[in-house]
This record gives sequence, C-alpha cells and structure tokens, in this order.
Amino acid sequence: MALEKVRWGIIGCGEVTEVKSGPAFQKIENSELVAVMRRTGALAKDYAERHNIPKWYDDADALINDPAVDAVYIATPPASHKEYTIKVAREGKPVYVEKPMALNSVECEEMIAICKEAGVPLYVSFYRRAMPRFLKIKELLDTKAIGEVRFVETTQYQQVAEDVLDPENLPWRVQPDLAGGGLFFDLASHTIDILDFLLGPIADVHGIASNQAGHYPAEDIVTGTYLFESGVHGVGSWCFSAFENVDKNEIVGSKGKISFSTFSNDPIVLTTAEGTKEWSFEQPIHVHQPLIETIVADLTGLDSNGTCTGVTALRTSKVMEKMVKNHYQD
Repeated sequence: MALEKVRWGIIGCGEVTEVKSGPAFQKIENSELVAVMRRTGALAKDYAERHNIPKWYDDADALINDPAVDAVYIATPPASHKEYTIKVAREGKPVYVEKPMALNSVECEEMIAICKEAGVPLYVSFYRRAMPRFLKIKELLDTKAIGEVRFVETTQYQQVAEDVLDPENLPWRVQPDLAGGGLFFDLASHTIDILDFLLGPIADVHGIASNQAGHYPAEDIVTGTYLFESGVHGVGSWCFSAFENVDKNEIVGSKGKISFSTFSNDPIVLTTAEGTKEWSFEQPIHVHQPLIETIVADLTGLDSNGTCTGVTALRTSKVMEKMVKNHYQD
C-alpha cells in the first residue's frame, strides 16, 4: 500500500548525511525526516538540533521500532548494512542503504532475500543514476548519438589521501572488515554502477588488485577488463597512490565517443565526425536528492522510474569482488 507521506529515520547520521543526503529528505514533497540515530547520543542530539529533526536516538532498534518512522536510511559503514537491513525489513519498513551495499555479494543476496520475504523495497544509494548529467549521457546513448557502442575505458587515479598515512588510525574506508575492501569499493563502485546503468549488466569480468604504496592492507590499485551482456567491451584502471588526480571515462562507438567524469563537474563532451558538443550541469547541493525523489515517488505510488535497487547494486558488488579476488586470496 502506498504511503501518503514518507517519514524517514536515519541510522548513522555521520558526515555523508550532513549535506549530501540528510537535508534532501526534508526538501522533497511528501517526505520528512523525523528521527536520527548515532551510537554517541550527544552527537545524535546535536545533529537533530542543527537540522530541526524532532527525535534522536543512540539505539538503532529504538529508531527502527518507532511507529512514527515509515522508512529507514542506513548510512553506516558497510559492515553493519546487512544487520540493520534485516531488522528494518522485519519491521515491514522500506530500506534505503548506503553504498557499497554490503561487505560482499553473499550479504547482498541475503539482504535482497529478506526484503523480498518481508515484502518491502530495498534501495541503494548509487545516486548518480538519477542525476541530470548521467541521464543526459543515457539519452545520448539511447538516441545512437555515437552509433553502436563498441567499448568503454575508465581511468581514475589520485594522490594518497592524508587520512590513510597513520596506520594506528586508519579510516574505515580502507579497512576491509568494515568496508569490504579499500577505496576501490568506496569510489570505483560509483563508476561501475553508472556503467551498469548506461550500458547494461556486465556478463564477464577479470581483474587484478595489488597494494603498491603499503599504507594499509587493502588494495590500492585495481585493473580490470569486462564484457557487457550487450557485447560492449570495457577496461578500467584505478590507483590511489599516484602523483595527481584524474577522473575520466570514455564510451566509444561506431560514429563517435562520449567523454565524462564520474566525480567532477566537468562538461560531458560528445565527439563525432561533425565536431564536438558539450553539456554542463550544476551539481545538486544535496547529491542524493534526485534519487531520493524517485524513491519517494515510488513509495507514495506516484511514479517508479528506475531507482537503484538491491538487485542492481548486487551486480556491482559481484563485479568488484571478482576484480580484487586475487588480492584477498594471497
């Protein structure tokens, strides 16, 4: 049964919820953020007061069981995604979970099964699927602006992040027991998911992962090749200990190519025999907002237009696992 209004609760009101996601729940029609939870009660209280949210908790079960909460956004590190998803689903409430979806594909499959059994939808925050710039790329592909797609190439590398230099105080993003892997899982997952959105599912993948810089045990460089179900080929390289920051994707077809970045706000560039065209888009203040709008529309019965579900996010999880498999078997 469709909800008239979606009253949200957040588990894990940390940094990602300050601007990227949290405020969006308040700005969307038929949506309201009514409760937040953080293990440190003082921080949860502070967040609630700053964002004008009526309730705060330091216990996740209390938020999940609150009858005033209709749906729950899980914004914790991946290690606790499965646990909280199962609890929320068993309360009969829709789940919106941060990416990566879980520590591994087995956990993703369990989450999907539990939500299906409970009859509740499971959404994952690969929010680029709903952003105007990526919808434009999808439109260009669908209208054959570059003819038949042949291959896609991704090159993403960056300088060593300052916060990984202290081995005694590593961020969760480079701790495989909390994140599933290293920065590849946190960042490359966005690119792999958007390629799934643009070009369809990946049918076969091969990869090799290593740790070259030695700042933490997780992989810090990954190179992979993949074959999409459509027959499109793909190759990607990700390195997190290089001399500069580069973020570029290129989809090449029989009549042209589309160049774009995953993370920056650089223009989309279409190159064909007729020349080049560019499209620029303003980055949303709250980058989750376009996707949350589709989720709210889905939950209120107004519309459903391709929100990112557990099923699509599972595909990304499986691709990443295969690309780093060698690093965690050694």
